[in-house]
Amino acid sequence: MPSENEISPAEKASQECLELVYKAIDDNENFLVEAGAGAGKTYTLIKALKYLIKKYEVDYEKSHKRIACITFTNVAKDEIQSRTDNHPIIIADTIHAFAWDCIKGFQKELRNRIGGLSDKWQIRVDETGLKSQEVIYSLGYPKMTDKEIYLHHNDVIKLFILLLNEKKFRKLFSSNYPIILIDEYQDTNKDLANAIVDKFILTREGSKIGFFGDHWQKIYGSESCGLIEADEDKLRIIGKKANFRSDKNIVEMLNRLRPELQQHEYDSSSEGELLVLQTNNWEGERRQESHWKDDLPEETAHKYLESVKEKLTNNGWDLSSTKTKILMLTNNVLAAEQGYQNVANVFDTEDYLKKNDDYIAFLTDVVEVGWEAFNKKKYGEMLKVLGLKQIGIKKHHDKEVWHDAMVRLSDLRQTGTVGQVIELLKSTSKPQLSRKIEEKEFRYSTVSKLREEDRSDEDKVFFDKITRMRAIAFTEITNVSKYIDDQTLYSTKHGVKGAEFENVIVVFGRGWNLYNWNQFLEWYNSGNIPAAKKDAYERNRNLFYVACSRPKKRLCLLFTQELSEGALQGLNKLFGNVINSA
Repeated sequence: MPSENEISPAEKASQECLELVYKAIDDNENFLVEAGAGAGKTYTLIKALKYLIKKYEVDYEKSHKRIACITFTNVAKDEIQSRTDNHPIIIADTIHAFAWDCIKGFQKELRNRIGGLSDKWQIRVDETGLKSQEVIYSLGYPKMTDKEIYLHHNDVIKLFILLLNEKKFRKLFSSNYPIILIDEYQDTNKDLANAIVDKFILTREGSKIGFFGDHWQKIYGSESCGLIEADEDKLRIIGKKANFRSDKNIVEMLNRLRPELQQHEYDSSSEGELLVLQTNNWEGERRQESHWKDDLPEETAHKYLESVKEKLTNNGWDLSSTKTKILMLTNNVLAAEQGYQNVANVFDTEDYLKKNDDYIAFLTDVVEVGWEAFNKKKYGEMLKVLGLKQIGIKKHHDKEVWHDAMVRLSDLRQTGTVGQVIELLKSTSKPQLSRKIEEKEFRYSTVSKLREEDRSDEDKVFFDKITRMRAIAFTEITNVSKYIDDQTLYSTKHGVKGAEFENVIVVFGRGWNLYNWNQFLEWYNSGNIPAAKKDAYERNRNLFYVACSRPKKRLCLLFTQELSEGALQGLNKLFGNVINSA
């Protein structure tokens, strides 16, 4: 640790980054902060916002202008609002909520563009006709009636882009939001990022843009933009060359993987433990299915992991869930390991892991959290979670009613299905279903009464999904809730990004055709990456980087996939003489 009056290498790098950010703001320039893993990106973002508040608060409050900070999760939004003291000139919101807030007042313009969004929307327009319907974004399910047009999540972004292409809208938008900061820029929708670059950065007109993120941490699919590039005179690139998370040996390994963004550790006297284990010595027949080729059989892979956990425990690792995280990079393996396979089968990965689905959000954040408080006899906390703090339990009879309802809920949590729990809540209203779920339940009930031939294709998809969801054992919701809330030893790429742990074990196997660690390491070793395979290389590289940059003190990699000589050489370049047989 640096002494009291001594500044650490990471702190020095952080200060240099901030000075460059402040200068870009003072010069009224667009800028991009490239902050590698552990660099303290959010700290820099908050400092930039506070600098902007100090610089513009008087002017912007008088003129009703605001600085927008676009995030990608509600958790990040809440953190930004809290750390800027909910200042009136700062609006922090998720991209979908922000985009909708910007465009919802342009009802006529939205209606006129609905048909051009997709073939399905054109069919809806042809069947129903454009009248004076209200365009609404609430359910996330596309639908059109004589009175309303309901948008899908993706439709909001598409319409926002279309309006950004209009000079009149852009002028009004920039007048309201002269400065836009975008957090985790690499995850921005590719078309939206292109529109922002084309209309604001390359023209140097309208809103000034500040990007914060790391294109090496783009791991969420092909629709995200990744690296944003423009001429230096139009977009200043500011590298934050600090790492406040990891010990020295881990930082040095990351620098070997990413030499163009050399990081400085916080504690120069720290060490850090690296261990790489491979299973090439296993003599049985490996899996041959296309997505699993050259991996260990499932039971064998599980035994290897258990053996590694035992070995690390004997070496002094604390494998409690508060100290260690085991990263398994395929969700189907993880779901089977932790008992929520049907949740994973019914919902898209991000819908349940990020609680984007209304049912998942309500069942985990309200039902499960409220029940947990009830189980611990924390009734005030229970009512607060359930949104009933102002009502309270005023009479003994109230307490009896609530107690009986929660006991019935407790029983169904163990023995019932999701559908049975929802039906119980409909009858007791303890807790009351959210408005969005009430709307979906009404739609589900309405569709269920229709004959199969009278249901639209959208109705069929909706009905099938809700039916399958309702059949899931509620214990799976409990299991996935614990996992999402980081109460287990395990995680995946979706749960790990942005997080840090004292110790990390990463299991590199197959199971997904998008990832092949042997091929990635061969490419890294040779430096010869075919042009047609650049996207595949970067996809594997980014996830490898994200996984390996989570630990503070200790990192162990376990390869259940068989590795070639070239792949082993690549590992040696990165990790040195720390490769052993598991």
